[in-house]
Amino acid sequence: MHIPDGYLSPATCAALYAGASPFWYVSVRRVRRALHTRLVPLLSLFAAFSFVVMMFNIPLPGGTTGHAVGIGLAASTIGPWASILAISVALVIQAIFFGDGGITAIGANCLNMAVVGSLTAWAVCGLISRRAPLSSPRRAVAAGIGGYVGINAAALAAALELGAQPLLYHDAAGAPLYCPYPWGIAIPAMMAGHLLVAGVAEFALSAGVVAFLQRTDPGLLQGASGTAQEAGAAESRSAQRTLRPLWLVLAVLMLLTPLGILASGTAWGEWSASEFADASARQQIAAASLGQPPPAQPPHGLARLSTIWTAPWAGYAPGFVQSAAVGYLLSAMFGVGLVVLISLGVGGLLRARRSHGPGKTVHP
Repeated sequence: MHIPDGYLSPATCAALYAGASPFWYVSVRRVRRALHTRLVPLLSLFAAFSFVVMMFNIPLPGGTTGHAVGIGLAASTIGPWASILAISVALVIQAIFFGDGGITAIGANCLNMAVVGSLTAWAVCGLISRRAPLSSPRRAVAAGIGGYVGINAAALAAALELGAQPLLYHDAAGAPLYCPYPWGIAIPAMMAGHLLVAGVAEFALSAGVVAFLQRTDPGLLQGASGTAQEAGAAESRSAQRTLRPLWLVLAVLMLLTPLGILASGTAWGEWSASEFADASARQQIAAASLGQPPPAQPPHGLARLSTIWTAPWAGYAPGFVQSAAVGYLLSAMFGVGLVVLISLGVGGLLRARRSHGPGKTVHP
């Protein structure tokens, strides 16, 4: 679901950056208004959770792979606006440092997974868990269903964006310039794996961790609406608790990330330009695309834009490490460290702006 560089036209990328920007703006304002002592570490924790979870590739029908995102977990715990920021931080770091998703497509990937996914998961979760006590099993189920619907809504948004490219952008002979597959292939190819497998993984992750929180720190679940009042209520009830169990779960997941490379195959719509000319890869692309073979050569625009950025640790494979498993683990550790530092930095900046904002009196 991480759209690479070259699969969307520059105009589409610009439009999707513009589409994501208002949600980033509102998220920053909402999070700053709800800022309290626990929200900053929570933002970094769930951004790191999302980063790590997306490294666990899962085999999907057609020989491709997919992954959970942590949408339902973040939206049902820290609310939709903080979830948008947390998942966006993870996606930006993946694109810049690991080449997982394109630089030009950051707006698209954030709009799909962080915005559409978070808001959908939050709405579904809120509808199902309405008036349920914090300890009710219905809350865990609601988080799971919210995550399932949210990740499939994100996948559908990506499929619509990819499938629109050959209809809107092609050369004089009708050859696609960017993603070569229209909606009739992009939608079923993308949705089959997410409805049947990746969505189930998202359900299990979201429901499982929320059930864990119900036993260890139920106050965290109170602030899921993202309002300052509820966040403050969650803070007062949970002030004496610790986030250590969740950090421990994150550490265990990080150590297990090498399992994520056991699943072979490329995610649908994430093939490199060179794979369009490789006979074996072409067979895999056709098998994953309802039997429709790809173009004989990579689309011109795709090939041109695919080299716009070279990530330092592309494919989570540092060049100085021989072992793929060790490289993947080091990438996870480095990425989590970056996610935490940037999230804490964003939170600290928001807190500073809040304390020095209009109408605030600062005393020495």
